[in-house]
Amino acid sequence: MSPLDDLAFFRHLARAGSLTATARELGLSLSAVSKRLKQLEARLGVELARRTTRRLALTAEGERYLAQGGRILDELGELEESLGAHRAGLSGPLRINATFGFGRRHVAPLLSAFCSEHPGIEATLELSGFPLSLGDQAFDIGVRVGEPPDSRLVARRILASRRILCAAPELAVSLPALRSPADLSALPCLLLRENDSDFAVWRFHRRDAPEVEQAVKVAGPLASNDGEVVMRLALDGHGIVLRSWWDVHEHLAGGRLLPLLPEWQGVRADFHAVYRQHRHVPARIRAFVAYLEQEMASRLPSLQNVATARRGAPFP
Repeated sequence: MSPLDDLAFFRHLARAGSLTATARELGLSLSAVSKRLKQLEARLGVELARRTTRRLALTAEGERYLAQGGRILDELGELEESLGAHRAGLSGPLRINATFGFGRRHVAPLLSAFCSEHPGIEATLELSGFPLSLGDQAFDIGVRVGEPPDSRLVARRILASRRILCAAPELAVSLPALRSPADLSALPCLLLRENDSDFAVWRFHRRDAPEVEQAVKVAGPLASNDGEVVMRLALDGHGIVLRSWWDVHEHLAGGRLLPLLPEWQGVRADFHAVYRQHRHVPARIRAFVAYLEQEMASRLPSLQNVATARRGAPFP
């Protein structure tokens, strides 16, 4: 095997995370995968990974081989893609990470349509409860709320969104008049316990003075770590919910939820597609990010153009 073949094998091994998973994905026997890794280590004269059949942990030398070797493979792929740019079709692997709710509702159908247009793409969509690192997990694109703090990543906004305070009609009509977010502290609120976020603190801006922010600590009898469960509880009238526009707009339009506190608005929750900065970003990555930007605009009504059916207060 050539050094480049060895690099590709080792990167596949590191991504799979175990000898067993690598054997399954490559269609090889477990002994064949183990033997090849031993041969690679013998050629290099170092131990690259400590392993069992279930788990693989890279050594410091393995981490270095993976990081520097991965850059070589990426540059080679970019070179070959640029040389073949005259070809009509996009091709190659495309690994995407997104959160469960947004990933199921929007990213998955858009990826399906994109792959139908470009059958040469080999796509993987991995959904998680929290954003995964592009570098550590070898993803090409991450779809997440907010711009990343890592300056080595490029962020393209694919959806303008904001968190909306709302409740089921039967609960909304029974609530006392709300004058400010502080009033929520005495009312039943539905909490989404996800990631390591401060889920019990809700933040708002005054509609007529966006620089004025108010945060309130809320509580309630029901909570979940799943957004769909929280939405179900809200629709059943168990409490007030603060959810992103993409998740509640259909329920608001249908009158199943009503907006609250029209003088205040939840903080922005824009979605971005992020990818690593390269000298030559592969065409398939640029094309899919552009496709997300283009198609998301038609999947949701604009925040500026939608008004509530029951209260008559325009959304932000």
